Amino acid sequence: QVQLVESGGGLVQPGGSLRLSCAASGIIFSIESMGWYRQVPGKERELVAVSTTGGVIKYAASVKGRFTISRDNGKNTVSLQMNSLLPEDTAVYYCNAVHTAPNSRTNLWGKGTLVTVSS
Repeated sequence: QVQLVESGGGLVQPGGSLRLSCAASGIIFSIESMGWYRQVPGKERELVAVSTTGGVIKYAASVKGRFTISRDNGKNTVSLQMNSLLPEDTAVYYCNAVHTAPNSRTNLWGKGTLVTVSS
């Protein structure tokens, strides 16, 4: 069974920076993509950034130019460097991975880490 473990997050002032990290562990066959989503109470979970094994990277328009996703395919890790943080970036951030194995394709989620941007 593959698990995602996140680290990072916390409280930061507007304009500050934070780095989130996520590592996949367990019996891993192949990871198609890794990325980050976020959710605030009362709203749907939304894509922040994703990196595919094929090298495609996508960002939400709201974070483009401020956030940078980086992935180490060999180590099955993904990080999110968040700069110039805004109060509206406050959310629970979830690591996501699409794991493929013989006869299966599974959408995996971490437990989430809270990012609070406030003065």
